Amino acid sequence: MVSLNKVMIIGNVGGDPEMRFTPSGHPVTSFSVATNRMINTQQGEPKKETEWFNVVAWDKLAEQSNQLLGKGKLVYVEGRLQTRSWDGQDGQKHYKTEVIANRVSLLERRPLAAGEQAATGAEGAGEISPDDIPF
Repeated sequence: MVSLNKVMIIGNVGGDPEMRFTPSGHPVTSFSVATNRMINTQQGEPKKETEWFNVVAWDKLAEQSNQLLGKGKLVYVEGRLQTRSWDGQDGQKHYKTEVIANRVSLLERRPLAAGEQAATGAEGAGEISPDDIPF
């Protein structure tokens, strides 16, 4: 039997990423992404609908996401959906569905350094990859 769990979203980062470390020292960064779509109401009027996604990045991708992302940045996230559950202090079972990222690409052009020419098309998009980080 074949199955697939893949998510691709393009949207704006909802707030500055939050990075923390597991007890074993692995970095993990969490951030939210908002996507928008236009729908028509029953009266035929256009209305913007926003969907929020919680995103989690691990290890090197966590470090890179924490450094390069910020509130309002346009971002592409690719990963898989994962739902976790826990028992709250109120005795209720709680659930949270998150996108576990395996790729994060910054879609906004980076600021030009002195002497650089403006890039056009896909060349202006900044993808967060291990080669982009100097360490």
